[in-house]
Amino acid sequence: MKVLTAYIKQHKRTAAFYFIAMAVFFVLLFFYRLPPAAWAYGAVLCLFFGLVLAVPDYLRFRKKHRELRQMGEQQEITGAELLPVPEGLLEQDYQDLIARLWEKEKDTQDRQNRRYQDMSDYYTMWAHQVKTPIAALKLSLENEDSTLAREVRGEVVRIDQYVDMAMCYLRLDSETTDYVFEECEMDQILRQAVRKFSSSFIQKKIRLEYEPMDWKVVTDEKWLLFVIEQVLSNSLKYTRSQGKVSIEREKEQILCIRDNGIGIAPEDIPRIFEKGYTGYNGRSDKKASGLGLYLCRRICGNLGYRIWASSSVGEGTAIYIDLKRRLTKM
Repeated sequence: MKVLTAYIKQHKRTAAFYFIAMAVFFVLLFFYRLPPAAWAYGAVLCLFFGLVLAVPDYLRFRKKHRELRQMGEQQEITGAELLPVPEGLLEQDYQDLIARLWEKEKDTQDRQNRRYQDMSDYYTMWAHQVKTPIAALKLSLENEDSTLAREVRGEVVRIDQYVDMAMCYLRLDSETTDYVFEECEMDQILRQAVRKFSSSFIQKKIRLEYEPMDWKVVTDEKWLLFVIEQVLSNSLKYTRSQGKVSIEREKEQILCIRDNGIGIAPEDIPRIFEKGYTGYNGRSDKKASGLGLYLCRRICGNLGYRIWASSSVGEGTAIYIDLKRRLTKM
């Protein structure tokens, strides 16, 4: 009905001319005093020829409307050449205008993509170059066991983590993101993460509760390790000295990293995985970027996992990662 109404509105002048012509025809019949049968015959003929012309035109109008709606619902439109065949000069002019706008948009997008790729390549190269002095600093501090050396070691680990975050952020939307799924030992992945933050555990005197797990998962080791490191880093950051961090396996495929730190405000929990959101804890800690848990959520989504949190202020936070893979778009 909506399409029919639109068609009538578009052709209202033609319809008005048609009815005026019929009215003139009937007036002439009246003045010539022809019998009513002639009027009826003329009316039927006018209606018949009007329908013969209008119905096929309406069907073409409706078909073109549906084709355009289907094109609009497509996620990607490859070009203006897929538009329906134009009827008339004005439709051709509109399609030419759309084609020019499409080419202009495509050129703009190509330039933006090249700029983004250049920027991504530059910062990726920068991150790899920064990794070299970081590794040298780690080697220099290996044999040092003073309080200052432990503090510096902790700061170097944080710098290394921030560089990893930058590289992850650049690669996240890249078309060449290298996800490689294979069966991995969870103990091996967890030990790497714990070993990276071992100095932080010792420095803050935080107890780690972790029992080896006979657990194999199908995952990308590098990306899952990044997620676990981010969660552990947050637990260490917001857990007071003499606190506790535990790594547990819950149910079948759920990994839980729990701490007894300062916790998260109830109003912040629904938003902690949003990009740039730091919440009350982040505002008190001016160094928070609001990217760590956002990256965790994006990576878990790409890996086909689900990640969520539960927390109570003053009692601690638990981050859950369901490692049962779900179908996902890469």
